[in-house]
Amino acid sequence: MTAIDVPPTVPVAPVRVALFRRLLRRPIGLISLGFLVLVAVLAIIGPLIAPQDPNFADIRAILASPSGAHILGTDGSGRDVLSRLLAATQTSIAAALIALVVAVVLGVVSGLIAGYYQGWFNTAATWVTELNMALPGIVVLLAARAVLGPSVWLSMVIFGILLAPAYFRLVYASVTAVRNELYVDAARVSGLSDLRIIGRHVFSVVRAPIIIQSAIIAGIAIAIQSGLEFLGLGDVNVPTWGSMLTDGFKNIYKNPVLLVWPSLAIALTCIALTLLANVLRDELERTVTVRRRRRRAVLTATGSIATATTSVALGGGDLTDPDEIPEVADGDVIVHREDARSKSTETVLRVRDLHVGYDQSDGSHIEVVHGVSLDIRKGEVHGLIGESGSGKTQTAFGVLGLLPRGGSVTGGTISFDGVDLADASERVYAGVRGKRIGYIPQEPMSNLDPAFTIGSQLVEPLRKHLHLSAKDARERSLDLLARVGIPEPKRTFDAYPFEVSGGMAQRVLIAGAISTDPELIIADEPTTALDVTVQAEVLELLRDLQQERQMAMLLVTHNFGVVADLCDRVTVMQNGRFVEQGPVRAIFNDAQHPYTRALLDAILDEGPARPPLGAENGVVA
Repeated sequence: MTAIDVPPTVPVAPVRVALFRRLLRRPIGLISLGFLVLVAVLAIIGPLIAPQDPNFADIRAILASPSGAHILGTDGSGRDVLSRLLAATQTSIAAALIALVVAVVLGVVSGLIAGYYQGWFNTAATWVTELNMALPGIVVLLAARAVLGPSVWLSMVIFGILLAPAYFRLVYASVTAVRNELYVDAARVSGLSDLRIIGRHVFSVVRAPIIIQSAIIAGIAIAIQSGLEFLGLGDVNVPTWGSMLTDGFKNIYKNPVLLVWPSLAIALTCIALTLLANVLRDELERTVTVRRRRRRAVLTATGSIATATTSVALGGGDLTDPDEIPEVADGDVIVHREDARSKSTETVLRVRDLHVGYDQSDGSHIEVVHGVSLDIRKGEVHGLIGESGSGKTQTAFGVLGLLPRGGSVTGGTISFDGVDLADASERVYAGVRGKRIGYIPQEPMSNLDPAFTIGSQLVEPLRKHLHLSAKDARERSLDLLARVGIPEPKRTFDAYPFEVSGGMAQRVLIAGAISTDPELIIADEPTTALDVTVQAEVLELLRDLQQERQMAMLLVTHNFGVVADLCDRVTVMQNGRFVEQGPVRAIFNDAQHPYTRALLDAILDEGPARPPLGAENGVVA
């Protein structure tokens, strides 16, 4: 199935309201937010409510004590302290915001792109970041002042550029850690664009660190800006907290109270920023106690149903390590038999001479799938079986266009209903993958994004591909959940992935895979992570859904019991090659290839139980 971009008309306010309400229940968050709101209001309206011009100097009232005319007194030049404090709040906050915005835009955007795409941009961005970090910030600011003049605004833009590496390193490390997570690959296979994957799934992981970092950066920006002004490097005509500190320091022995007001403003603002950021981090990451009963309004949250899994390993081994790639014997012969009783002659997927390989760091190339071919007909379940490392999953990922980094289809053709997928671009795959080709992974809990509710991950593809309204998409999602055997669809719809069991999560993924009525389902060992009882239920569900919707299915498995239960035809793989192919009955009754016979001989039979250990020697344990 596929995930979509939620249109601007979809309301997301309830989610933000829920977060805001939880924030208000935290005393520290409430107090910090209240103080920052007050500072923001004063920054906006301060100059309008100031009793005097902040730069008006009355030489007759130098260092005057607080009075009705001057509520906080006057400074060393006879200027009204309250008026300057209100005007300085606007300037200092605006300057800090400029530095923060510049740092966030440069650091976060470059960190997301470099961490997600890697490649040449990562190399260039890392080099620029290291160069930037090597520059002494205060020297750069002093040089800029000498060239550009004493402008607080230009100084903060330059300071924002100097602070960008802090965001880049933070975001890059976080994105690198999650870019290969299964739910990110799931979003890719479900048709989500790279921009949406980065914005919805990757960014949701790094947003909490960014919030904390932003609080730190904002505090640093305020402190640096004030420090530059304190050193006399700013514009004397622009009131700031730093310039007020300078005046108070000059008159510390005459009127020490002048130092109190700007010091309190700087200290309390920085403390409030840090405390609020920590509370927001806790709520966004749900590190505090979260009520299990979710508001139904959460269904408007964005996300994508995670219906794929990507592994960098072939049968659990490292594809970049040649020692992990099994040796391929030469001269293997494919045993191919046709069945005159096939359900349909209409071919949905045709694979011919498929080769899949991986580029190595030393410039060499290792091929892991060696010229395989198969046809999947409409309404047919085709089993792809072999031991771990035989290339089953790599073949499936080659069809889906989801090979791990470094992997590529190096030869052959993949034709899906007339669409050539072997050399297709992501744009071509976006019109097929998720909408016309569904995918069911083998690790259900890792393929659902923990940041979004199950309902939101089901609704998105329905709104994109079927163009349903939010209400209709929700109703269809509830019907699908009920159809796959979930006893309380509404409760599951509103739940987060960690609130359901593995069997329930697998049923959710099956519901997502069939939601757009695909013509082909690729199921990659869909029962591996489940216990025996749940496996039987899931297999029965897959069989019923396949027959009900007449979908073609490619079932990747290492279990001949699953093949016997579900499949019409089967292809046996060994060391990246197809060794035998034909109807299930023919393969089970008269396997021709030695490897196929070995797999069948490995199935546990119903013979008599073995005697206790030691019984053959007359000793019973």
